[in-house]
Amino acid sequence: MKRVCVFCGSAKGVRPAYEAKMKDLARALTQKGLGLVYGGGNVGLMGVLADAMLELGGEVTGIIPETLVKAEVAHQTLTQLHVVKSMHERKAMMADLSDAFIAAPGGIGTLEELFEIWTWGQLGLHHKPLGFYDVEQYYSPLMDFLDHAHAEGFLRAPHRKMVILNADPLDLLDELACFQHPGSIFSVP
Repeated sequence: MKRVCVFCGSAKGVRPAYEAKMKDLARALTQKGLGLVYGGGNVGLMGVLADAMLELGGEVTGIIPETLVKAEVAHQTLTQLHVVKSMHERKAMMADLSDAFIAAPGGIGTLEELFEIWTWGQLGLHHKPLGFYDVEQYYSPLMDFLDHAHAEGFLRAPHRKMVILNADPLDLLDELACFQHPGSIFSVP
């Protein structure tokens, strides 16, 4: 792994722990010598993570659609900032530039980004690891739902296991580094 894509909120959330834990994630990434790929914003948890990475001397690559640059939310002091035409182009570039993916706390945009990447992995379009950074058990209820989807026959066990849940950033990065892709929906019985 050289670069990790982190999907996270454009808001900071109501708990101070969210902001503090993003700084912990930045420390873990830089400690492991990993670069960050993210949505390119300077607001919310995105901005907190990018700023913390930069303060620690880390490499930060942002990818942002033109419409959000115009809304004045683009981070202007990144290692690299790619301005793209659409959200689709943004997600494709994020996937291309990243070796692993993490969803930190965020809203529907964060979930949509990780679920699309997860779907691509399930289809065998990539074999990269996926993780949920479970700050303050933010993603624990979602894991319960995914277990329910598995129990109801809509999510195969190997694909349920494709996502790693961990609240410790160093442990999460270690688990992502050891990930073994189970195969696509076409190859898993």
